[in-house]
Amino acid sequence: MENVTTMNEFLLLGLTGVQELQPFFFGIFLIIYLINLIGNGSILVMVVLEPQLHSPMYFFLGNLSCLDISYSSVTLPKLLVNLVCSRRAISFLGCIIQLHFFHFLGSTEAILLAIMAFDRFVAICNPLRYTVIMNPQVCILLAAAAWLISFFYALMHSVMTAHLSFCGSQKLNHFFYDVKPLLELACSDTLLNQWLLSIVTGSISMGAFFLTLLSCFYVIGFLLFKNRSCRILHKALSTCASHFMVVCLFYGPVGFTYIRPASATSMIQDRIMAIMYSAVTPVLNPLIYTLRNKEVMMALKKIFGRKLFKDWQQHH
Repeated sequence: MENVTTMNEFLLLGLTGVQELQPFFFGIFLIIYLINLIGNGSILVMVVLEPQLHSPMYFFLGNLSCLDISYSSVTLPKLLVNLVCSRRAISFLGCIIQLHFFHFLGSTEAILLAIMAFDRFVAICNPLRYTVIMNPQVCILLAAAAWLISFFYALMHSVMTAHLSFCGSQKLNHFFYDVKPLLELACSDTLLNQWLLSIVTGSISMGAFFLTLLSCFYVIGFLLFKNRSCRILHKALSTCASHFMVVCLFYGPVGFTYIRPASATSMIQDRIMAIMYSAVTPVLNPLIYTLRNKEVMMALKKIFGRKLFKDWQQHH
């Protein structure tokens, strides 16, 4: 009979076992993480400090920036430490905590993207009732619902994973602690865990994805048939295109990773997809939302212009 033990700690194998490549990966991911902190931190500061950005759209964008910072901070600091340290162990409790917050923040972002699409739908299709429908109380309730639903969704995964029995190897073939790699090490029956991972995660991510798509298509159809103005149509299409790009960058890798059943042959693909949604997408979000947004660019110039002017006064 196979010896089943309770694991006290796990070892991460990381991105690569080639020692010479580790400083290169450390530099790349450090730059990515710093850009993420600066980009999303700047948006968060602008949304809080600039009165002209105190609207539902930017309230949700501020939430998204906060999520992107937190989401990357769950995985990238640990990855950076593991790239320069020889010991890559973490306690079982630490592993479950990282797993919980990864799914908690990731699920919140998925739901938030659908809420942001709904916000744009109301703003474009019902502009006269927009301030009534998307009042501050509704915005806070929608954001709170996204965070609360995601917390209990992640709690389901962390509790189910914590009750598994593990035996044999302690080595996890990944760069952070996630459900699928842990299921590979479990000795007990993981069928229920795999079903929950595929069905519940798939329902949340794909449900939010299709709601986002529906909002975008309805906006485009509404403008094509109800509003013939090319300028308004161009502006709405630009807004939908930016949001749709963010949605595809997030949902694509997530859907590819979690809807498929776990298998050893898919671990390399899963690591590549995980890099996309945990490191690359949070960096691209501020660029996508701000580069073509005149209000954000004006607020950025205003805040940094004011700071530069104060610095000039202090030196003169």
